[in-house]
Amino acid sequence: MSKLKVGIVREGKVPHDKRVPFTPAQCKLISEQFPNVELVIQPCEYRCFSDNEYRIAGIQLNEDMSDCDMLMGIKEVMVNDLIPNKKYIFFSHTIKHQPHNRRMLQSIIEKKISLIDYECLTDEEHNRVIGFGRFAGIIGAYNGIAAYGKRYNLFDLRQAYQFSSMTELVTELEKVRLPNIKLIITGGGRVANGAIETMGILKIRKVTPYEFLNYSFREPVYVNLHSIDYYKPKDSGPWVYGQFYEHPEDFDCTFIRYAPVCDMLIHCAFWDPRAAPLFTKEEMKSPAFNISIIADVTCDMNGSIPSTTQSSTIEDPYYGYDPISETIDGAFARNTITVMAVDNLPCELPREASEDFGKNLIERVLPALFQNDEKGLIERATITRDGMLTKRFSFLEDYIHH
Repeated sequence: MSKLKVGIVREGKVPHDKRVPFTPAQCKLISEQFPNVELVIQPCEYRCFSDNEYRIAGIQLNEDMSDCDMLMGIKEVMVNDLIPNKKYIFFSHTIKHQPHNRRMLQSIIEKKISLIDYECLTDEEHNRVIGFGRFAGIIGAYNGIAAYGKRYNLFDLRQAYQFSSMTELVTELEKVRLPNIKLIITGGGRVANGAIETMGILKIRKVTPYEFLNYSFREPVYVNLHSIDYYKPKDSGPWVYGQFYEHPEDFDCTFIRYAPVCDMLIHCAFWDPRAAPLFTKEEMKSPAFNISIIADVTCDMNGSIPSTTQSSTIEDPYYGYDPISETIDGAFARNTITVMAVDNLPCELPREASEDFGKNLIERVLPALFQNDEKGLIERATITRDGMLTKRFSFLEDYIHH
């Protein structure tokens, strides 16, 4: 088998992402499992693993990546850093026509680059096989709980990025004593399961959608809602999962019926821009809209949650949304809904998030990437090949030429 030189690039996007595709120990493991693969690391002073940790693991460091066959990173690569005629794999954040990444995708095409997107790595049933979702969910739910404590002066939790490990986060949550509030977690994937993990640490009881809507409780409870719980076919026909994912525009959203009995929303569900949002800005003006904390882990700007009009940061994770004036105010200002919309939550526990991500990459992706893509895993995630959009992603044509 021919040699394959794979470079792990330094994250250029600001603020800098500290995560890595592989830990030093995982790089060593890859060298043993795939003897035809040579790994090289671009030096970086702000990664969660130091250059020296990679050096000790026997991994070569080199500033020049031009002789690599494949380049791997986490976030989008800066336009000026893209090397022509290479194969890249990273989170491109382009498939929802994100305006801020249009120029990058144009440059990828101009430079005849092949782009594989982690987000598009799916099995034959369209389930994502890789992601930082678990940690996004854990930390997003943690931040939502912390916001509730601050808003109602119940407890004051340290910010997650100050922890060196998950163990410290769990210890901090032991401070929490919640009143009989009702929380909603949307979604059924890694992100939602991460948020549910946080509920487990807090020992919050799970209830059914019917119980959530109709009963009062003497303890905090949460419900995990899936799309079938808050979307219904416009033609009043039977619910068909495949139909919803293929044509979400044919469904009405009924989420608003949960809003009068919900105190906190932890939103973890993937949203297709063709689908109706969970609720509208007009519906948020109603006195019956009881949600006071929205932890929008999905962080789609002006997407499924209309109050998510800007992202927040790890250091300053909250802002207040005034539903009457539709403006941004202080995070805990009166008459506002507190919004948490951090778009890089896993960076708050970067070492553990990277280790989890790298483990999944090694087990579920690298055999297809480095050896045999017989099930089409890599093919399905390839947005461009030698600077041409693949058929699967031809819908980005208008985005590129906009």
